[in-house]
Order: sequence, then structure tokens, then C-alpha cells
Amino acid sequence: MSNDPRPAPLADVPRAAEPLNVLVTGTEGYLGCLLVPVLEAAGHRVTGLDTGFYRSGWLYNGAPVAARTLLKDLRHVEADDFAGIDAVVHMAELSNDPTGELRPGITHEINHEGSVRLAGIAKESGVRRFVYMSSCSVYGVATGDALVDESAPVNPQTAYAECKVLVERDLHPMADDTFSPTFMRNATAFGASPRQRFDIVLNNLAGLAWTTGRIAMTSDGSPWRPLVHALDIATAIRCALDAPLDAVHDQVFNVGATDNNYQVKEIAEAVAAAFPGCELSFGDQGSDNRSYRVSFEKIATQLPGFSCSWDASRGARQMHDVFEQIQMSSRLFEAPPFTRLKMLEHLIATEQIDDGFYWRSDPAGRA
Repeated sequence: MSNDPRPAPLADVPRAAEPLNVLVTGTEGYLGCLLVPVLEAAGHRVTGLDTGFYRSGWLYNGAPVAARTLLKDLRHVEADDFAGIDAVVHMAELSNDPTGELRPGITHEINHEGSVRLAGIAKESGVRRFVYMSSCSVYGVATGDALVDESAPVNPQTAYAECKVLVERDLHPMADDTFSPTFMRNATAFGASPRQRFDIVLNNLAGLAWTTGRIAMTSDGSPWRPLVHALDIATAIRCALDAPLDAVHDQVFNVGATDNNYQVKEIAEAVAAAFPGCELSFGDQGSDNRSYRVSFEKIATQLPGFSCSWDASRGARQMHDVFEQIQMSSRLFEAPPFTRLKMLEHLIATEQIDDGFYWRSDPAGRA
């Protein structure tokens, strides 16, 4: 892994042997805005779909290419949305555990039922490849010291993780000679993005280190978490789209690197080291019982062209460099668009979305 905190130039992205017309859901999100330039650099033609909940958040100018994006709720997709589309990358769900628990019923409606419906219409419309963004959170609490791999029993602890399990369950039977789903169980993401998130562990700790000069852990930091940089997730998606179908057909891949399994305290230490003068302290054992170490042997050996370029230390230095460049303030760090739960609560409180998380009429008076 490189020690340079700068991303690799897009000119270094390998060209796809077979350029595809790709529909990416979630192009206005943390991962989506980083993925689009990577896919375009590989020669694919990208169309986006996003409901637009987080599009007011833009931390810095770091995405050189944006997809033409249809602002549409995934629950409203129609067959016409897939005209000419060869592949779908689906990541537009309500993201992270606190957001999922805000309205568990709506989480299931969007993340489970909406995703399965989306895949069904894609298949009926002749889409061949369907890359689904799942999560290592499906493992929940792993027993013992062994690394869990893709064959391990799932043990979801939250509505968010339960929905990932249910979508995987319901899409597997759809796989056939005409429709090839691939399931990407991402480790916990980290790293800088123009549409930044501060509600994931390394990014949150980096924000605290910059704005307060202190990381005060409320727990002892003993639980294990696998991490993966957002740009490494983009690489995994590109590799899945470029791979021969028989290598990815109906396959589950944990996305990350085995060396990037960290105890939370190690993540905090990596962040503190990247922010000179940051004070670091720990508390007692916390109430969060999620702890798991994940094997990424399958993706390293069976997904052609994939490897991780980032670890926690490099990602923390990248965050420091971005904050220094933009002179990030506490106001920005705490702004709703960069924290999923805060933004949804803001949209509800201001009556921009209703209790079903549908947009209300345009405040300017347009229907």
C-alpha cells in the first residue's frame, strides 16, 4: 500500500475490454460521486439515479466527472429508466445503522423491498449485470477469533444489516443465464469524498481531531472493525463490471483487505498520529457489541485486478490534508448534509419530505 495520501490519477485506471452503459444509483452520495469518474475513466458510460437527499453537501472540489443523474426515488423506477442499460450498480439505500433505526419500517420499504423491485425491473428490461452494494455488517457479532469469510453465518444486529441480508436472499434466485447479480459486502468505508460523510468511524474521529484537537473515546476501543477506503470500493466495483461473467455470477465478495481489520482503538491511534497535537483517551467497555474480523482472501484471489491501495494511516493523512486545504470549520463538520441521520431529521422537521421519506411539493410552488 502506498504512503502517498493523494489518490492515484484517473489516467492510471485500466480501460475496460467491453465498455458498458451503466446505471449507478446513488451518484449524489459519498461513494457514488467517487465511483463515476473511475467508471468513466475505464471507458464505461454512466447514467445516475438519486433521490437527492444529500446533494446540498459538497465539502471540496474533488470529483472531475459527474454523471447525468435522474433525480428519482428508487421506489419509483420504471422499465423506461433501464432503456439501453447493460449493467446496474445499486448503492442508493438509506445508509448506516442510526439512519435505519429512525424509521425501521421505511428502511425495509426502501432498502429491502425497493432494492428487490429495482432488480426485478432491471432483469425484465434485459440488464445483464447487477452489482449490489451489501455490507460486512451482515456478520454482526462474530464468535471466536477466526476471520469470517463469505460462507460464515450472517448475524445482523440492525434494520440496515437485516435489509442487506434480505436483499441478498431474494436476489440469489433471480440469477440465471440472462441476469448476473454480484454481491459486494463492503467493510466500513473511510476516506475523503466531496460528498463527505462524518458518521463513519475513521472520518468522524478525523473531524473531531481537526475541530477539537481531541479524541475522547467513550469505550475501550476493543471491538474489531474491517475498514475499506471509498476509492478501493470504487476499484472493486470497476473490477466486478470488467470481470468475466463466470467469475462474478451470483458471487458474494467481502470488499477490503485482511490487513485492514482494526480494533477501534487502533483506528483512533492512526487518526491521532495524523493530526499533530491531538489528545487521545479511552473509556470503559462500551455497549456496542458489534465486533468482527473479516477475511478478504476471496476478493484478493478471485476478482481479477483487485487490490486495496489504502490503509487507515494513509486515509487519516488524506483527511488531514483535505481539512487543511479547505480550513474546515466546526460548522462544516457538524452540518446536516454530512451526517445521514441529521440530514433526514432536518428534511422531516422542515417538512421537505413526508413520513414515508417521499419529497413533498416544491417549496417554490411547482407541482
